Amino acid sequence: MSIRPVTERCARRAFTVRDAWTWLKRGNRRWAAGTPGRAGQDVERRRQVARAQAPFAVVLSCVDSRVPPEVVFDAGLGDLLVVRTAAHTLDSLVRAAVQYGPHALGAPLVLVLGHQRCGAVTAAATALRERATLPGELPAVVAALAGAYESSGGDVAAMTRAHTAATVRELRDDPLLRGRATVLGAHYCLDTGLVSRVV
Repeated sequence: MSIRPVTERCARRAFTVRDAWTWLKRGNRRWAAGTPGRAGQDVERRRQVARAQAPFAVVLSCVDSRVPPEVVFDAGLGDLLVVRTAAHTLDSLVRAAVQYGPHALGAPLVLVLGHQRCGAVTAAATALRERATLPGELPAVVAALAGAYESSGGDVAAMTRAHTAATVRELRDDPLLRGRATVLGAHYCLDTGLVSRVV
């Protein structure tokens, strides 16, 4: 059964973190089962959100081409504010983009989404293990993942989850997000299409 986007079903003031997480889980289950509703992706919805937006969640995720949050959560236009970086790493510009959702748009949920077999995490783990320097700006990604590498013993799967948890902790400590949004962490399985809560 297709579920209409929450932004069409709920008044913004009544919309809670629990509503947002429930909607994301239901959308993900539809996607994983191969029965996406694709609600809110039509001309009518485009017109509804053309003049203003009120996303119910911010999703900070990886740039990986296999993990588009709008698809993974079967979301419609205007439902999610998506911020993507290699291995969902943070810097000041990324943090500002995340802050924008709760601060300016009232989004009650920030979801940090890691994923299985992350290429950025794998590359960083290899560089750290071999003490190699990656080209261009990629060393910044390696540096951002060094703590997760140390705490996980270099195992890519454990490193991905550790980095997700660390990013959640960092955003929970953000003064501009504290009291405005709840920050959760989740993990996407490429094999099954399912998202599971990590922290």
